[in-house]
Amino acid sequence: MSASPATHAPPFINALLGENKSALLLKLVEEMDASALHWLSGYTAGLAVRAPQTTVVPVTPVPVAAPAGHFTIIYGTQTGNSRLLAERLKHQVESAGLATRLFRASDYPVRELAKEKLLCVVISTQGDGDPPDDARGFSEFILGKRAPRMEGLRYAVLGLGDSSYPRFCEVGRRLDARFAELGASRLLERADCDVDFEPVAKGWLDQAYTLAREALTPQATVTATVVPLREPHATPAFTKEAPYTAEVLLNQRITARGALKDVRHLELSLAGSGLEYAPGDALGVWPHNPPELVASFLSELRLDGEAAVTREGRTLPLARWLSDELEITRLNRPFLERQATLSGSAALHEVLEPGRTEAFRALLAGHQVIDVLRAHKATWDATELVQSLRRLTPRLYSIASSPKRVGEEAHLTVAVVDYTVFDLRHFGAASYHLATRTAGTDTVRIFIEPNERFRLPQDGDKDVLMIGPGTGVAPFRAFVQERAETGAKGRNWLFFGEQHFRTQFLYQTEWQEALKKQTLHRLSLAFSRDRAQKVYVQHRLRESGRDVYEWLEGGAHLYVCGDAQRMAPDVHEALVDVVSTHGGKSREDAHAWLESLREQRRYLRDVY
Repeated sequence: MSASPATHAPPFINALLGENKSALLLKLVEEMDASALHWLSGYTAGLAVRAPQTTVVPVTPVPVAAPAGHFTIIYGTQTGNSRLLAERLKHQVESAGLATRLFRASDYPVRELAKEKLLCVVISTQGDGDPPDDARGFSEFILGKRAPRMEGLRYAVLGLGDSSYPRFCEVGRRLDARFAELGASRLLERADCDVDFEPVAKGWLDQAYTLAREALTPQATVTATVVPLREPHATPAFTKEAPYTAEVLLNQRITARGALKDVRHLELSLAGSGLEYAPGDALGVWPHNPPELVASFLSELRLDGEAAVTREGRTLPLARWLSDELEITRLNRPFLERQATLSGSAALHEVLEPGRTEAFRALLAGHQVIDVLRAHKATWDATELVQSLRRLTPRLYSIASSPKRVGEEAHLTVAVVDYTVFDLRHFGAASYHLATRTAGTDTVRIFIEPNERFRLPQDGDKDVLMIGPGTGVAPFRAFVQERAETGAKGRNWLFFGEQHFRTQFLYQTEWQEALKKQTLHRLSLAFSRDRAQKVYVQHRLRESGRDVYEWLEGGAHLYVCGDAQRMAPDVHEALVDVVSTHGGKSREDAHAWLESLREQRRYLRDVY
C-alpha cells in the first residue's frame, strides 16, 4: 500500500529545507510504499554519517502540530532481541515526528500505568515460562493485586520465545490477557515470535507503527523550534546479519581425559574487525550443522541431498539447507505437529495434547529431531521438509575474557554436546562446530551481543560475589581479568562447581594464580560426584551464609550465570535461606530483600 503524504510539506520541513527542496522531497516520496520509505531513511542516515560536519544555522520557530500524546514502549529481554525490536519500533514512530518513550521494564515507573493511553510491551519468555530478569518486577506488578484499572489504555504485546520449550511465549500471553482483564483495549492482537523472530516481528511492528501513528493524530498547534539532527552513531561494520569471520587462534580441551564432559577453551581473533566488547557481553556464533547428522537425515528420509529446493525465494540443494540454513538438532512444537500428522502416530499426538506439559517437556529435553523421525516414521518430500524446519539461529556464548587483558581477541568456554543414544550419535550444532575448528586454519562467523544488564559495578571499590558452576564460570573469568587490569580495590569471591575436582576443575591454574596475586580473594568449590553426598554451589552458599550476607549487606554485587532450569532457582532459594537465617528476616521479607537488590542492579543473572 502506498504512503499518503500531505499535499504540502509541514512548516518545519519548509523551514529546514526551503520551499523548493521541500516540494522536491514531497514529489519523491509520494509514490513510495512503506518498505521503500524505510530504505530511504536508512540510506539518508548513512549519508549523514559520512557527511562532513556543517555549521548549525539558527532556525526560526515555526508553528507545528502537537501530537495527541505519546507512545510508551517497554521491553524485557534476556538476550537482547526484545530490546532491538523495541528500539526499531521507537525509531519507526519517531520518524513520523511522534512522541515516543522507551523503557527497559526494570526502569519503567509502574505508578504511571494508570495514566498511559498508548502502550506497547515487547517481552521474551525464559526457561519454563519465566519473565526475563529485567522484567520480573514489572510482570509481578501487572499480574498482582496492586495493578490499577486501565480503561483508558490501548495496548499491544509482542512475545518472544522458543517453541522448544513447553510454555512458549507464556509471559507475553499472560500480560496480554491481564491488560484486557484490567479494562484496557487491544491496539493490536498479540503475536508470538519463535527463535527466528524476524518473519513475525517485522509485520507486527509495521502494523503497530501504523496504528500508533493513527492514534497520535495532531490536535493543537504550538510553536516549536526545528533543530538539525545530531550526527547518528555509525552502524557497526559487523552484526548478527553481517557477521565477522574470525580466525581460530586456540582450541584447547580443558577437561582431563576420562572426564564426563568435553569442555573447550577457544580463542578467536578480532584483529582489524573494529569489534568491541565489555565483560558480561556475549559472542554470537553462526554454526553449521554436523555433516554426519545431515547424512543421517538424508538416509532416514531417503531424500537426495542434491535435490534443489526453494524457500523464500532462495534455491539451494537440500543438503545445503540442512547443513547451513535450518535447525535440525532442536525440536519445536510446529515441526512435531506436522510430524504427528504425517506419521499418524497416536503416541506423538497424545504428547502434543493440551495439558500434557510434563510429557512434552520430557520429549523436548531427551530427544532431537532425528530421534522423532526414527521413532515415528513418516514420508517427507524435500520441499515440505525445508518449509517445516525452522531457520538456524546463532548461539550466544558468554565471553570469557577482558579485552584489557587479551587485546583484540575473544575467548569462549564451550561444553561440547556429542553423545550416543538409541544407537545414534547426537550433536549440539554450535558446540560441535566450535569443537571441530582447527586453530590457525579454520574460522568462525561471529558478532558481539551486548549485555548491559550484566556489568561489573562502576565503582571498583565494591565487592563482587560470582556464582558460576560449569561453563557458567565463563563471564567471571572476564570479570576477574577486568578487575585486575583496572586495579579495582573491591574483593572478588567466586563460587564454582562441577562433577569432579581432578578432571573438571575449569581454569584451575588461573584461579590459583589469581588467589596468589589477590585479584581473587575467595574461592568456594563444590564437586558433586567426588563423595557419596552430592554437594553443589547452593550448599556452599549456605555453609558460608554468614559471610555471604555480610558481603551483601555491605554493598557487594551478586552475579549468577549458568543453567536456568535447576541451578538458578536452587541458588536463589539458598540465598533466601542465607538472608533469612543471617539477616533475621522472614522468608517473605528475605525474598523482598533480594528483589530490592535486583532493583538496585546488585543481583544480576545471566541464565539460559
